Amino acid sequence: MNAIQSSSPPLQQPKQKSRVTPRPHRHLRQRSYRVMALETTVKIGVNIAISTAAISALVQILPTHWTQQEKLRAVRTEVNQMEARVDILQAEFSRNFDPRQTQRIMQQQGYRFDPNQRRVVLMNKEVNDLDQSNVSP
Repeated sequence: MNAIQSSSPPLQQPKQKSRVTPRPHRHLRQRSYRVMALETTVKIGVNIAISTAAISALVQILPTHWTQQEKLRAVRTEVNQMEARVDILQAEFSRNFDPRQTQRIMQQQGYRFDPNQRRVVLMNKEVNDLDQSNVSP
């Protein structure tokens, strides 16, 4: 049951000395820095190219945008004027077709007066005063 254990150390295979090649740590670091610098330079160059394209597009688009905004303001002004005119015309239309005001409209447009209505003629007071002063001896 109990196995006899030998007191001698187990046999070890002789270790082969591996060749240790010195790694150029400094060279690898310099290379990685160069790669990072190149990558950063490329990124900056691409961003500058994109920015230049965007700015040139804006320079071309902005004058057109400004002229369209000016035209839009002019159209809005005309629309507001036309709305005011339409409101006046609608009020006049409803007044012209109002049966209660036909007599008044006929008098205004035809210069005809109702026989029961008296005409009132307003005279300029200064003209009256001059006429009276010329007539008096």
